[in-house]
Amino acid sequence: MQISRRKINKNLESQFFKLLYQVVADIRRLQEAETVLKDLLKNTELKMIARRLAIAYWLDKGHSYQDIKKNLAVSSATVSKIAEQIKKKKGFEIALEKIKADEWAGRWAKKITKTFKKKK
Repeated sequence: MQISRRKINKNLESQFFKLLYQVVADIRRLQEAETVLKDLLKNTELKMIARRLAIAYWLDKGHSYQDIKKNLAVSSATVSKIAEQIKKKKGFEIALEKIKADEWAGRWAKKITKTFKKKK
């Protein structure tokens, strides 16, 4: 599907974006998110978004450009572009905060589970 060159009403376009953002905000389960994203996006679009997030995640974890290029099959220019966007764009910061919070919760869940298993 291609974006039409014909312009649509800005107010109508704004409503479409708000609708999309609301759907994303309302998703609570991983399976729902997967289903919605796979249905709304082409496989290449989904891979592109996932790869951008992976680059940002690995940069945040301190991986080298070379490591990221090799493992994620991207160019230095792409890694550099994402690194620059991380500094300037709030969305990457929000996404990385969500990932870190989930990782933190996962680590604590394992610790708590181990603690209760030992006491039995």
